Amino acid sequence: MVPEERLEQILQRFQYLEAAMADGAGGGDIAALAKEYSDLRPVAEQVTAYRKLQSDLEEAQAMLADPDMKDLAAEEIPALKAAIPEAEHALQLALLPKDAVDSRPAMLEIRPGTGGDEAALFAGDLLRMYQRYAEGQGWKFDIIEEQATELGGIKEVVAHIKGENVFARMKYESGVHRVQRVPATESGGRIHTSAATVAVLPEAEDVDIHIDANDIRIDTMRASGAGGQHVNTTDSAVRITHLPTGLIVTSSEKSQHRNREIAMQVLKTRLYDLERQRIDSERSADRASQVGSGDRSERIRTYNFPQGRMTDHRINLTLYKLDQVMGGDLEEIIDALTADNQARLLAEMGQ
Repeated sequence: MVPEERLEQILQRFQYLEAAMADGAGGGDIAALAKEYSDLRPVAEQVTAYRKLQSDLEEAQAMLADPDMKDLAAEEIPALKAAIPEAEHALQLALLPKDAVDSRPAMLEIRPGTGGDEAALFAGDLLRMYQRYAEGQGWKFDIIEEQATELGGIKEVVAHIKGENVFARMKYESGVHRVQRVPATESGGRIHTSAATVAVLPEAEDVDIHIDANDIRIDTMRASGAGGQHVNTTDSAVRITHLPTGLIVTSSEKSQHRNREIAMQVLKTRLYDLERQRIDSERSADRASQVGSGDRSERIRTYNFPQGRMTDHRINLTLYKLDQVMGGDLEEIIDALTADNQARLLAEMGQ
């Protein structure tokens, strides 16, 4: 049961924000007010809906004393009693603490793990899976850096995904993805096990990370290409090395100026992710690891092609529709992971 005082505080704050937005806020306050108003609105709507059900139930119970309204009230009361727990659960979910970066764009990084050429091919399959998922969500998917193998696999790829609640939906994908199948390079028909690592990082904003100019080294170089007209004949590619951490990022677009912007944004995002991981580690040192921890050494999922099976090991979810999953149908998986994480948070709130 959510305390009534807390519900009242939420509604009062929402009403204040609504009035402030209508009157207009001075200085730089308007953006902060708009963000808080947008975040609080769905919570206030759940509070209002929950309170209305309670009020309707009280009115229906009072109507039992009226002979003319008794039958109608008796008919309404069971439905109202059944609806209130559902509304309370929805309200509790709305009140769960939000990750401040859930609404941000994300950087997606995919690298092959164990498995040689087959791992690189699988990394390419994962890239196409996420591209199709992003397309289905109406997101913008831009590949920033890609190193391909001669067989059409991927040595490394970095992509930028922009849209509504990108990180909130994609953050559960971080980890080791394992594949079991007969590689195209296998003549004996034997099933091989390979892996690729996926990292999903919330895009950093300028206020998150400040990079001292003395802490970086910027090198320009000739971009590699597929040959022919795609080969870059000028030194436009940019490589930035962050000296304190040893992080290296590159960008190989045609414009050197644009490459500097892209590489700096990727560097900021990686540094911001390192800081988030450090803080998360401190907070969760005394707790069991959670679904959204983003531990990239954890094997999170297995794609078994001979059996058409996908298994997410964190929540013991198995789906026999591997073709659809590889085609970008990730909704059922991500919804299940989100629900599991919400259940964990609710359990923590109840402790």
